[in-house]
Amino acid sequence: MTIDARAAVDPAAKIAEDVTIGAFAMIGPNVEIGPGCVIGPHAVITGWTQLGARNTVYQFASIGDAPQDKKYAGEPTRVVIGSGNVFREYVTVNRGTTHDKGVTTIGDDNLFMASSHVAHDCIVGSHTVFANLATLGGHVEIDDYVILAGFTGVHQFCKIGAHAFIANNTAVTRDVPPYVLAVGHPATPHSINSTGLARRGFSETQIRHIKQAYRTLYREGLSLEEATQKLREAAATQPEVKPFVDFFARSTRSLIR
Repeated sequence: MTIDARAAVDPAAKIAEDVTIGAFAMIGPNVEIGPGCVIGPHAVITGWTQLGARNTVYQFASIGDAPQDKKYAGEPTRVVIGSGNVFREYVTVNRGTTHDKGVTTIGDDNLFMASSHVAHDCIVGSHTVFANLATLGGHVEIDDYVILAGFTGVHQFCKIGAHAFIANNTAVTRDVPPYVLAVGHPATPHSINSTGLARRGFSETQIRHIKQAYRTLYREGLSLEEATQKLREAAATQPEVKPFVDFFARSTRSLIR
């Protein structure tokens, strides 16, 4: 364990033996930091916060502090973070509230670029990218492999499906289905994230099926109920289409249209 003498680490914190903590970092008493983590200078990790292995927290990031919610009254809510994440400068991650799950959850291998924000009670999957100043309101759910470009804002309680791409300066006010590339104020569907899918190993046939599913949802003039039925039938032989149907069942703020 390498802890700079100028760091303030509460003796009650649980720190793995090979963790590195930089100068003037502050680690609270209810924090757990797993093996291989690197905590940069002036970073603050507080609250009831758990970090898995191999996370890197850059200078001036703040993880686990109180939610920005007037109803919060100091309850011991949590932040739970997986492994292999990178939190760049000035990233903020707030803990949960008793008005929802009581925990903010982040998976594995995510990149949070400078000044991005994860609000209380959010669920972030794995392998996501939050570009600079991407911001989540409270209670948002971000599935695996989502990319939020710079200055993206996501309204509270929205959901964004796996492999979606949200263009820069986009305002997400309703749910974004899997695979969709969304843009605008408010966000509207533009196409599917075909480049991202190809990079992640989707075959040409799978991408073609997903494009057809997108056309069914957005280009054939069908009601959501009609489109869902048609996609459910397609998913019987095209498993890559099933995430659309599953997402529709989860949606609570209606889909971008």
